[in-house]
Amino acid sequence: MLPLIRLLPGRDRRVKSGHPWAFSNEIAMSPALRAFPPGPVRLEGDDGVRHGVWHFNPHSLIAARLLDRNPEAVIDAAWFRARLAEALALRQRLLPSPHYRLVHAEADGLPGLVIDRHGDAIALQANTAAMEAATPLILDAVRELLGPRVVVARNDAAVRRLEGLPEEVRLLHGQEATATIEEGGLLFRIDLLSGQKTGWFHDQRENRARIASLARGARLLDAFCHTGGFGLRAAAAGAAQVILLDRSEAALAVAMETARAHGLRQVVPERAEALAWLEAAAARGERFDIVVADPPAFAKARKDVPAALRAYARLARLAARLVAPGGLLFLASCSHHVGPADFAAAVAEGLWRARREARLLWSGGAGPDHPVHPMLPETAYLKAQLLALR
Repeated sequence: MLPLIRLLPGRDRRVKSGHPWAFSNEIAMSPALRAFPPGPVRLEGDDGVRHGVWHFNPHSLIAARLLDRNPEAVIDAAWFRARLAEALALRQRLLPSPHYRLVHAEADGLPGLVIDRHGDAIALQANTAAMEAATPLILDAVRELLGPRVVVARNDAAVRRLEGLPEEVRLLHGQEATATIEEGGLLFRIDLLSGQKTGWFHDQRENRARIASLARGARLLDAFCHTGGFGLRAAAAGAAQVILLDRSEAALAVAMETARAHGLRQVVPERAEALAWLEAAAARGERFDIVVADPPAFAKARKDVPAALRAYARLARLAARLVAPGGLLFLASCSHHVGPADFAAAVAEGLWRARREARLLWSGGAGPDHPVHPMLPETAYLKAQLLALR
């Protein structure tokens, strides 16, 4: 029998409405509960209504996260295997190859857990203390279900600090922590131990395809390119010239290795701080048919939002100045603290300051392997806009 925790009187409205989180100020805490180790518990209202099994961490603001509406659920390796099998079946229905986000936290009923599948390589990120404690069960389920060659724990997200967890990257299974991603007919080599996030940005797959479909004959700038996903797909689709811009020498080296392997001779690397390079390029009269700007998160925490919005407006202004008349501008934000409306307003401000008229052709976010929990807009973290500029 799992431990029982209760909601405070009158503090159960959100949970009863289907929200998958209970905050610490909604739970009847006691000294015993505050000493309780992170793990599964049963959650009830003060009225005796049973709300199922939740992961509990008394030291986190989000103290409880929903696992299962069934209060009798047993959270063991078989339970994790069933949840993973459900997530896998959906991805296999949506996507033709085994390169995708397999688990997207609360949206897949596995709060705080992110799993990316790169063929026979798996990157796992446990962002809550309870999921960290459950990692051996998760690893057993992953190995049983997928039989991966390698599994890496990419537990280096800053959000882990809110759960009292260290940031670390370690090998959980296998030896060689590299993988190859197939996308759009290209093969991208990734390093699961030292690459960004979980090794590859599956969330931009559809957006990379969208830009590639518009790139034939174009001169394209891929700013904050990392290993060149946008630019290389555009080059393979017939772009006349592609500039890959990033400050990381290692990321550019990987991108150029991919370009050479596919005979993409029109790809040129530029190592620089992106915003400074954009400003200098505009000053010397550079123009591109397509500019892509997909930066790392500008807001790591809620307190960073005002500065992040100023940065997005500046990015939009600088990038817009480089777009030739009739050209296209693609801008993205992966800062989940920045909402879609605020991001759109920052982009509009930047365009106005650049004195560019624009038509919004498309706005959206991540692909369907990054589902959104209806009660958690935070799971729709990626925002993107494609604009035609006069």
